[in-house]
Amino acid sequence: MQPLTYGLMGSALLLLSIAVGVGRVLKQQPGTGLDPAQVEQFNARIHAWWLMCAVLAATCATSNTAVHIFFGVLSFWSLREFITLTPTRVADHRTLFWVFFLITPAQYVLVALSDSPRWGVLAFETFSVMIPVYGFLFVPARIALAGDYKRYLERCAKIQAGMMICVYCLSHATALLELELHGTANNQALLFFFCLVTVLGDAFGFLFEKLWGKHPIVPSINPNKSWEGVMSGIASATLLGTAMFWVTPFTVWQTALISCVIATVGFTGGLTMSAIKRDRGVKDYGTLVEGHWGVLDRIDSICFAAPIFYHFTRLVTE
Repeated sequence: MQPLTYGLMGSALLLLSIAVGVGRVLKQQPGTGLDPAQVEQFNARIHAWWLMCAVLAATCATSNTAVHIFFGVLSFWSLREFITLTPTRVADHRTLFWVFFLITPAQYVLVALSDSPRWGVLAFETFSVMIPVYGFLFVPARIALAGDYKRYLERCAKIQAGMMICVYCLSHATALLELELHGTANNQALLFFFCLVTVLGDAFGFLFEKLWGKHPIVPSINPNKSWEGVMSGIASATLLGTAMFWVTPFTVWQTALISCVIATVGFTGGLTMSAIKRDRGVKDYGTLVEGHWGVLDRIDSICFAAPIFYHFTRLVTE
């Protein structure tokens, strides 16, 4: 890993560590006038983001294979959280077995092979269409073979949506490692840049919503998402992303554009996943991360933004 990548990751972790310290000070100073519950929620978010960035930095320092495995585990666990929202029938269990233990790992193996001199072209073409074509055909066919037609369309659609969001879309993040970049740009630094800007858009949006959010965007789905918070979060992520243009293969204006786009798409991803939770009558996807809900609650914005950022990067660098 290049010194440039180490510098970016170290700076990000330092900033998150400072945020952790600020959160602890606010928690110990009840006379600040801030709502203690909101301070606690902010601290939980910062701790979870620090943990995720630290693990990502550690895997990047190890090898690209470690990064693929890390995101593969994230896909597996987030898909598990997604599927458990709706009770499955016995007829779905064999289909889910293939989805979890064959399709999900195969997607990441294909991503890892997409830069191979021998298998690169075939792996890339297969990785691009395996889930949206073959996976989408496999799920309804396999469920139909089980002979259970009750809520058939609902069950098929749920599994297909889970594969698309949690596996196919998220795998585009690690696909950044296999792109051929020009200039001094580094693949690992670009992946970290993408995750950092997306997370910062979410973080600043949450902070500004608590400070001066007054006009909810879609109160029936998520009353906490306000115009003030979202626009401030997108603007902040755009500015910070632009300031880090030197770690990307983009120009300053291209970096500003894509930072704004992925922050915006990240917001729509969080809103979409909130709509699914409201439809299923649940508050959170899980409780794996202590005090911070489920894994999918934290990576929903990354899932939605990853394909956009990946294809933008391919367009610019090819």
